[in-house]
Amino acid sequence: MTPARTLWRLVLILFAFLGVLPVAAQVPGQRHVQMRIVAESDAPAAGSRVALALVSMPDAGWHGYWQNPGAVGTQPQLDWTLPAGASVGPLRYPVPERLTVAGIMNYVYERPWTILTELQLPAGLAKGTIVPVRLSIDYLVCTREICVPEKAELATELTIGDGAINPERRADFDGWRRALPRPLGSPALFQAGDTLRLRVPFPASQAIGDPYFFPLTESAVDYDAPQKIARDGDALVIETKATGKSAAIEGVLATGPGKGFAIRATPGTVAAAAEPAPIRTVLIAFAGALLGGLLLNIMPCVFPILSLKALSLARSGESAVHARAEGVAYTAGAVVTCMALGGILLAIRAAGVAAGWAFQLTDPRVVLLLLVLTGGIALNLAGLFELPTPQVGNRSGRGGAFATGALAAFVATPCTGPFMGAALGSALVLPPVAAMAVFAGLGFGLALPFLLLGFVPALRRRLPKPGAWMDAFRKALSVPMFLTALALAWILGRQSGVDGMAMGLGALLLAGLGLWWTGRRQLRGRDRAWRPGIAALVLAVASAALVQRAPPAGAATTGIAGAEPFSEARLAALRAEGKPVFAYFTADWCLTCKVNERAAIETRAVAEAFGKGGVKVLVGDWTDGDPALGRFIEAHNRAGVPLYLYYAPGSGEARVLPQVLTPATLTELVS
Repeated sequence: MTPARTLWRLVLILFAFLGVLPVAAQVPGQRHVQMRIVAESDAPAAGSRVALALVSMPDAGWHGYWQNPGAVGTQPQLDWTLPAGASVGPLRYPVPERLTVAGIMNYVYERPWTILTELQLPAGLAKGTIVPVRLSIDYLVCTREICVPEKAELATELTIGDGAINPERRADFDGWRRALPRPLGSPALFQAGDTLRLRVPFPASQAIGDPYFFPLTESAVDYDAPQKIARDGDALVIETKATGKSAAIEGVLATGPGKGFAIRATPGTVAAAAEPAPIRTVLIAFAGALLGGLLLNIMPCVFPILSLKALSLARSGESAVHARAEGVAYTAGAVVTCMALGGILLAIRAAGVAAGWAFQLTDPRVVLLLLVLTGGIALNLAGLFELPTPQVGNRSGRGGAFATGALAAFVATPCTGPFMGAALGSALVLPPVAAMAVFAGLGFGLALPFLLLGFVPALRRRLPKPGAWMDAFRKALSVPMFLTALALAWILGRQSGVDGMAMGLGALLLAGLGLWWTGRRQLRGRDRAWRPGIAALVLAVASAALVQRAPPAGAATTGIAGAEPFSEARLAALRAEGKPVFAYFTADWCLTCKVNERAAIETRAVAEAFGKGGVKVLVGDWTDGDPALGRFIEAHNRAGVPLYLYYAPGSGEARVLPQVLTPATLTELVS
């Protein structure tokens, strides 16, 4: 225990003894954190383990402490009273929060939190036996100004039974388990000196929000010192001020609000993360984004819009000043839209969610909206109706040019061109300001052809002279837009199934009928010709709320043909049929898992051997911390992934395979 923490505890005890804490904090029986103890099963079987939850609800403005409270504070002290032969396991805390007061770092909970443990019941108890569980807990509760030591007496009674668990209670415990840090499954290293350097394996492909390392090992780091965290390939390197030497360092790497991984690091050599060359890196990424945006103009989703806008500029015969103004406005629309999409993307990733460019296309509702939009543009190009506003292709004006540039950028999101992947991938690991510059480069490249037309009179003079051919050309440009709409319909079908695709095509049909009606009213010179079109578009857009993502089809997540998602029911069915089963548990954030999958599991030799031997493959994806998989993993005495199990035909128990696999390890199972 550090001297600062010892002094802090003595001060708290002295204040409580002298009664100098605020009167409101000393009302007898009043507690600022309400606690209760809950068992996952009220009727556990004799000799079994039953999960216990210590549920804590702080009053507004108050907080409790993590098991390592940080620079000051104290962890809860628990005193259990249990029947003879019963015992409780270690406490498991959810991922904490940081709280800095006057430069002092605290590890706290300012929201409701739940600590989990397990009660081991003695064997031989008869059904109906009452098992009382008592807990006396001393803890510290604080605001940002005052602290109060509190005490709670908690109790529950269990009745020995069949171990049944109420579904609502199971759902509560599953939610509490999701808040626990997950084992990373890959070894970490640390190197200590004046600076502690910690290297944690973490795939570069996985997004991470605001990372922070919460140390559990006391006297290893200076809690108040800032932490520098940088990516180094498939690892994170954490640097902070060291305060002592340790044989091992344990802690939690938080990757976002309520999300984190349990870390145990052993001594080793840890090189500092390579310092990037920011200016050079940003310039290269900016150039790649600019070229990628430039090449987007020949994609079927953008080329028609650019072509019509360029021809309208040639047809209008406006002055050079007007042409430049339109070019600037068009560029502003494209750049603003790309930066807005990029800003949303960075915000999503900062929250710890993996996402990439065109992230919005992962939502079937957005895909349906894009389907209606591109279909409407195609129908406009085909001559079904005329657009008075926004001025797309056949009108002039700065407002119309801005709207057209924004439209071109938004419609371009389903398209991917050369140079874009590397440039936007670089943007996601750059500082936010530099990343936004890269997204601006994409929009600038997209708008560059029209901008050059506005500022270079020689280019405008080379445009074809207006004539009747322009109407035929415009109708021809509807074809690539219809192809874009077809591609979006296919994406919608992949995401929402046949029902979703049918709903999307129905929305497009409804919009098309309304636009056709508008076109007929325009030809007749009717007032308010856009009424039916607007009504149909509103209904078509509203239908997006009805689209839902189709449930997983059970496709294999591995290179082995016939692999299925893991479930205990499917495992039991295959074993009942006498089939050999290879079950493995993985996660996207587990580097060891991914290495094993590429180097061993997904090799041709293993696929052929499993095929000849009739081995069924079940894959448990624990990326999102599925509590059902977590319970199964824990039942095999593992804290996390990777876990590899082989069930031979007729065998009673699973064979637990090593955590580092080779192709021979798996092929020998069959032979």
